Amino acid sequence: MQNKPLQIGITGGIGTGKSLVCKIIAALGIAIYDADSHAKAIMTTDGILIEQIKEEFGSLSYNEKGELNRAYLAEKVFTNEERLKRLNELVHPRVGIHYRQWYLSQKGPYVMREAALLFESGAYATCDKVIVVTAPLSLRIKRVLQRDTHRSQKQIEEIISKQLPEENKIGRADELIHNDENHFLIPQVLHLHQKFIQLFQSTIHE
Repeated sequence: MQNKPLQIGITGGIGTGKSLVCKIIAALGIAIYDADSHAKAIMTTDGILIEQIKEEFGSLSYNEKGELNRAYLAEKVFTNEERLKRLNELVHPRVGIHYRQWYLSQKGPYVMREAALLFESGAYATCDKVIVVTAPLSLRIKRVLQRDTHRSQKQIEEIISKQLPEENKIGRADELIHNDENHFLIPQVLHLHQKFIQLFQSTIHE
């Protein structure tokens, strides 16, 4: 018998609007786990991970207050694809443990696991369903330019080029949300919300 909430993953490239979708779902009373925010927090609170990062990248990865030395990591890690991949390999398992502890305390028909790297981290494997939020490239760039005024179009294009290609994400999705200004967003979200509630109810009665 299914008593625990369904686990719904949600992802999408930068500028697609997955965070907006999550805000709508949160307003419906559904718990959201923002993996990216928790990852940043865990890097300064998880003793095991802190030691792993220091061992891999040096004690200068943290300052005297125990905060991440972002300037050091930006120079040593974030500009090097292999080192960035290694950092992700350290962080993702710890986030996975934290998520599991969080999930076990949740109630309701489903929870939402929001992650930019849902597929890349392997986190999708724990999800009952995966939503991909999609939008045209030009619209995504426009949104990020308006939101992140410190970024240039070239920087945004570089970020997008390093993310999993849109068609790859779409091909692996169970559900799509089109946030493209041609489809109303809220009706799509409400439709999926009802769909997941019904799916949860059907698992209870199995």
